[in-house]
Amino acid sequence: MPLHSLVTQRPHLWFQLYWVIYVVWFFALDLLITQPKYIIHSRLDDLIPFCEWFVLPYCSWFFLLAGVTMLLWWKDTAAYDKLCLMMFSGMTFCLILYMVLPNGLSLRPDEALLAGRDNIAMTLMRMIWTADSPNNVCPSIHCQSSGCMALAFAKSRLAQGRPWLKVLAFGWAGLICASTVLTKQHSIWDVVCGLALAAVWYPVLYRRKGEKQWQA
Repeated sequence: MPLHSLVTQRPHLWFQLYWVIYVVWFFALDLLITQPKYIIHSRLDDLIPFCEWFVLPYCSWFFLLAGVTMLLWWKDTAAYDKLCLMMFSGMTFCLILYMVLPNGLSLRPDEALLAGRDNIAMTLMRMIWTADSPNNVCPSIHCQSSGCMALAFAKSRLAQGRPWLKVLAFGWAGLICASTVLTKQHSIWDVVCGLALAAVWYPVLYRRKGEKQWQA
């Protein structure tokens, strides 16, 4: 199908232009906020071990994002609209909060702990640490968006009557959230706040009356 036909039949594709705003905004904050005012930490963070192999599910976020977005855009426009509303509004809220309450982490393991960990996962982990500073972390956009994707997919027509797909969606999102703390990319507080930001949309978009309205 020609590109112009796709845009005509599914005009909601333009919602994805938000990513241009998000990327510019996020990396601008990353450059400007180098000394966060608030350090996020929980005692539970100290009990969670570091495991570099969880960088693989952490990076799988990109595949979840692309897969869920494209499937919903192509197969269930109403669910796609809800996903964009939940995810993009939450991201915007996070970016504004980072500006008002600049926060960061001090969780990354020192070189003594990393000694002898010469493997592909550790190489990838170091690349991520180099590119992604431990600032602007709470709420976690990684977790907020993962929760939104799992919720939107599980509530879409694609997953109706297929409970295993719902389990897969929430299981994948849960693994990504777990990976953020096991790779020391986030504090447990970042995860909780990110998921809360996703969950707040559930009674708004998925209660019975709202369901009929959004699917009309």
